[in-house]
Amino acid sequence: MKFNFQNKIIIAFLLLVFQVSFAQKKEENIGSEVVNVVKPYTAAISDAFKVQESPVLDDDGNAKKETIKYSIFSFPVASTFAPSKGKAEVVDKAKQEHLYNNYATLGFGNYRTLNAELFVNQELNDNDYVGGMFRHLSSQGGISSVELDDRFYDSSIDLTYGSNYGDMSWNVDLGYKNQIYNWYGLPMNFGNTLTPSDRSNLVFGINPQHTFNTLSFGGKIDFNESIFNEATMKFNRFTDALGSAENRFYIKPSLKFDVMDESIKTDITVDYVGGSFENNYLKTNAQPIKYGYTNFGISPSFVMQKEDWTLNIGASIFYSLDNENSNNQIYLYPQFNASYKVVGDLMIFYAGAEGKLEQNSYMDFANENLYVSPTLNITPSDTQYDVFAGLKGKIVNNVSYNIRGSYINERNKALFRSNDYNESTANEDYAYGNSFQVVYDDMTTLSFSGDLKANFSDDVTFGISGSFSSFSNDFEREAWNLPTVKVNSTIDFNITPKWFAGAAVFYVGERKDMQMNTAFAASSNPITLDSYFDVNAHLGYKYNSQLTGFVRANNITNNGYQQWLNYPVQSFQIVVGANYKFDF
Repeated sequence: MKFNFQNKIIIAFLLLVFQVSFAQKKEENIGSEVVNVVKPYTAAISDAFKVQESPVLDDDGNAKKETIKYSIFSFPVASTFAPSKGKAEVVDKAKQEHLYNNYATLGFGNYRTLNAELFVNQELNDNDYVGGMFRHLSSQGGISSVELDDRFYDSSIDLTYGSNYGDMSWNVDLGYKNQIYNWYGLPMNFGNTLTPSDRSNLVFGINPQHTFNTLSFGGKIDFNESIFNEATMKFNRFTDALGSAENRFYIKPSLKFDVMDESIKTDITVDYVGGSFENNYLKTNAQPIKYGYTNFGISPSFVMQKEDWTLNIGASIFYSLDNENSNNQIYLYPQFNASYKVVGDLMIFYAGAEGKLEQNSYMDFANENLYVSPTLNITPSDTQYDVFAGLKGKIVNNVSYNIRGSYINERNKALFRSNDYNESTANEDYAYGNSFQVVYDDMTTLSFSGDLKANFSDDVTFGISGSFSSFSNDFEREAWNLPTVKVNSTIDFNITPKWFAGAAVFYVGERKDMQMNTAFAASSNPITLDSYFDVNAHLGYKYNSQLTGFVRANNITNNGYQQWLNYPVQSFQIVVGANYKFDF
């Protein structure tokens, strides 16, 4: 029998109603039962099975893996690609300028100035060389307000021969210098008490010319690996046209050796000077005035370095032998200096104490002051100590500085002071207030100095330095002819590859001197020499690598200042010339 879908739904509904009606009988008592709990329920954790760290695998799934080898089937393929070769980047390299062995300089200027130089150097072989140098500077004078001849000539020639080897180098030198100058500096009021005729005759009768001649011979030897480090030797024969003569000889060997891992350097000095003058200044002597000293010295020192500290510890001992008066003395000096890098190379603090025995000579005095009289008192100067401290370093890589303060105690400090004079026709030509003497004094000097150097680029360099000093004398009234302030500055720059220029400025503060006419005054007061600026400049043009033209201008401010009392200098000066470099 077949039922359709509607009949099936009706039958299912009737069965459900019947069942619900049967289960929900009303007022039917289902009764009650008593349940006795024999034991309270205690929960228990079923046993857990621990998973093994290395599971055991069935043999069917643990079969050894087969090794599979891969290979490719390759064959050459024709290609037309051709890579270009690598090439280094092109760098512009400046052509190295050829260094010539020789040069010649010639210049002419106002005051009929002639400046000439010639330097030659020739290598004889791989080790030996020979060289020579000639210098000449002269002027025919013409300083305004000067009554005596003020021309000068200064010529010199030096020859050298030397050798350079791997462990040693040496050279010998031979030289000659001729200097002709004039004592042209008459006092401002010279001859005021004379009649014009007598004064004119007196001035006309003065021959102010004097001449110096120097013959020198010396040498030097250096060793690279030896206890005997180096040695210098020099002999000078110095004479003038008025019968004065002086011999100077010194030898200074240096030893260097190690003691307990410390390097000790020892300088040895043997210094002799001896000479004579025909007269003293007043011409009261019957015999020539002689002098002579021999100084023997030894100066050991060693250097200690630890981290940022550097210590140089040493001492000097000298034995001075007075050959004429048998007055011998022993001198002991400290030789100590230390430095500490406060901030690397940017700031270095240094301090020390040093002393020295200085051998004075007629030649050295004449080179410093060309107008000294040939009647000097020659004796050594004793710098007992120079205590100093300062800071040096770099502000930036191309700017360096140095600031220093010092306190110096000296005995027999040599000072230049003008000679007193009178107007007698019997005087020597240097005895009219136109020459200088040397006086000695015990004095202390407190000094502060500083300098700054800058290389702004390869084309511009600049420098400036100055010193400020305070002097205290024991015997003399002033520190004669010593300025309290000195400043100088220089700048050099390349304008173009062909043109270059530079300038220099010098400032010298006031100095004191003293002079009197003995015929009219028993005493005199110090004379103040004015401070002065001296501005110099130069301009050059490089025509090629060998030929260079130049123009030099000195004393541009046209200031006829007095470098020494009664000695005005030439005003504005200009020199035009050329320099030529060459090889043989």
